[in-house]
Amino acid sequence: MKETIHSVKPSTQYKREHKADYGHERIEILYEDADIIIINKPSGMLSVPYPGSKARTAIEVIEKIMRSKGTLTAHHKPFVVHRLDRDTSGVMMFALNEAAQKKITATWHTMVTERLYRAVAENPHDEKKYLADFGTINDPLAKNAHHMGYVPHDANDKSPTVAARTHYRIVTRGTTHTLFELSLDTGKKNQIRAHLSSRNYPLAGDENYRAQTDPFHRLALHARTLAFKHPVTEQKMKFEVPEPEEWKTYIEKGDPHPQTPIWLEKRAKSALPRQSSYSSGARSSASKKDLRHMDFISRGKALGKKY
Repeated sequence: MKETIHSVKPSTQYKREHKADYGHERIEILYEDADIIIINKPSGMLSVPYPGSKARTAIEVIEKIMRSKGTLTAHHKPFVVHRLDRDTSGVMMFALNEAAQKKITATWHTMVTERLYRAVAENPHDEKKYLADFGTINDPLAKNAHHMGYVPHDANDKSPTVAARTHYRIVTRGTTHTLFELSLDTGKKNQIRAHLSSRNYPLAGDENYRAQTDPFHRLALHARTLAFKHPVTEQKMKFEVPEPEEWKTYIEKGDPHPQTPIWLEKRAKSALPRQSSYSSGARSSASKKDLRHMDFISRGKALGKKY
């Protein structure tokens, strides 16, 4: 059954209409044994289901693969140990039995020895706001009404916050965009996106954090590296999937005249006043929402006043 569309973001609607594999993204299995499975999750696929969603998830796809191989049982199946945002691609781990899940979640911060992300971010308009070549962002995070993480800047914002720390290194600094490598001391929801956007570096393709560019028609965030001690054998393991090559090429080339993202196009169209039919004696068709987006003269024209 096709997923019901309610208040869909413009970027999501665009992908539904133009992305050939939308809703049918495939995972790549990098490693599997009796206790864990490591995958490369594509952008656009949920890690795990959330209430009310019927979209395919990585855990569901793994179950389907195991079922087809005859290895899925009540005790041998994927268990969640961490998550990646829907639009983030890259290396993920799932436990394959309850004992492994408990061990991994209890020792995650000590068993995981390296976890690196790569991201393409828009440069600040003011060069004085450029970040140094490496550093740490340790601003606490709050959540808004849509459960999106953000860094509070208003002294009157009394929203509860949680500690968050992001280490970054600039891999390539271009004229319009920058390629970051990032690691997290804390794994809070939207942490990288919120931290970088708070420093005037929104990720390319990030509609939720006011990005002005969408060169890859996806969120430019990728979980590149995951290194850890195996929860059972204690063997040291490392998995790495490079980010798309086009990211670095795009940054080195620069994009002084980027195509307008679909969400900004939609926003601009919604702000345009509707054509008034007052000259023919009909009432204005402009809604209250339209009127709020108009300047004084445009509002008057929409209401049929002459200047």
